[in-house]
Amino acid sequence: MQIINGKETALEIRKELAEAVASRKAAGKKIPHLAAVLVGNDGGSMTYVGAKVKACEEIGFESTLIRFEDSITEEELLNKVNELNLDNEIDGFIVQLPLPAHIDEKKITLAIDPKKDVDGFHPENLGNMVLDLPGFLPATPAGIIELLRRYNIETSGKNCVVVGRSHIVGMPVSIMLGRNTNPGNCTVTLAHSRTQNLEELCASADILIAAIGKPLFIKENMVKEGAVVIVVGTTRVPDASKKSGFRLRGDVDYDNVAEKCSFITPVPGGVGPMTIASLMMNTLRAMELNGK
Repeated sequence: MQIINGKETALEIRKELAEAVASRKAAGKKIPHLAAVLVGNDGGSMTYVGAKVKACEEIGFESTLIRFEDSITEEELLNKVNELNLDNEIDGFIVQLPLPAHIDEKKITLAIDPKKDVDGFHPENLGNMVLDLPGFLPATPAGIIELLRRYNIETSGKNCVVVGRSHIVGMPVSIMLGRNTNPGNCTVTLAHSRTQNLEELCASADILIAAIGKPLFIKENMVKEGAVVIVVGTTRVPDASKKSGFRLRGDVDYDNVAEKCSFITPVPGGVGPMTIASLMMNTLRAMELNGK
């Protein structure tokens, strides 16, 4: 069993990006500039956006954090999105989700210029992903693909089961692994809450991706001997022994599953760090796609 270390891989990618930024600076070219819009005071969102800003600083990107109270109107937020679309200094930007209930997230996503949509959520970028055209890939699925690539994990012809059909992870990663690329060329099954015989289906997978958001959902009997297991979903569960009062648990019963695997991602330190690394890669790519 080999642990897929997302934390170390993400650090490697940051170093590569820092070198690319240094080369751009030496050539007198523009430095990538990422903006993040944060609405409200959700703890998880604040932590995540803070990590993105810190990553920008380490790599040498310019970054701008734009904060609003959760009382902001949908119209005001749309106006800010349009302002960022038109700002030539901003190469890419994200609007951190979730948004307050009175704001239509789909409307906000559709308003973002696809050429600045470094989260890769705009329908144009999702369409480009399906057709294997230039564009931005959703950050978490792209991070998963990058881990498979850098660990030289064979995917061609493999039976892959993705548990969870979210538009952020499950759906796009199932498409990406089914494409005629490397990594890719898998035979993919996208499983969800209505899937019958889920245990047997998971147990048949050469590559199992757990993105359902239910801690310890994937048990030992659901994992094939020698399988590659990618744990995406993480949940905070109470733990009085921790200073924070909680610990992170993944979708997979790691302690009982790990020894059956050929490769497995830990929680924390697996897919999570790769999400931010992929976002940084998309920000640099934004400059290339826009000819800057």
